[in-house]
Amino acid sequence: MSGDDVERTPDGHHIVVDGRRWRATDTSIPEPLRAELVKELMRARRLVGSRGDAARPFVHDAKVALGERGEPWWEDPSAEGQRDRLAATVRALLRHRETSTICPSDAARVVGGEQWRDVMPVARDVARELHEQDVVEVQQGGKRVDDPQSARGPVRLAPGPALER
Repeated sequence: MSGDDVERTPDGHHIVVDGRRWRATDTSIPEPLRAELVKELMRARRLVGSRGDAARPFVHDAKVALGERGEPWWEDPSAEGQRDRLAATVRALLRHRETSTICPSDAARVVGGEQWRDVMPVARDVARELHEQDVVEVQQGGKRVDDPQSARGPVRLAPGPALER
């Protein structure tokens, strides 16, 4: 939803649908990434219809990534809130892209807006944690990095065996 055809509260933090307020998507998310996350949210909602509660975590990840759940995107995030949103963004983007990889900077751009570079150290740290949990596989040159802590230079994130889809 572009937001152009929806009533918003004066501060822009919420949309109003049938008289009810809902948290708006973070306006600082770059459009291509926002579009991917919205498509993933729609896919996840369809899966709830066929898989039931098993697919609800997919909806939750997409909504957290979009800023519609979790800590309010218009406030300074706590360290834990930022990490939660980065992890949800990584999972949602990897589900959307299916077999493609993502760059940790994709998640940082979603969470950090124009200051995404400031978020990169945390994004790489979250990627390492997700790698240890087998949710993602950290790669360089298309090959798995056994110790992401020692990886120098650009890395990519691929779906790991524990990433539920």
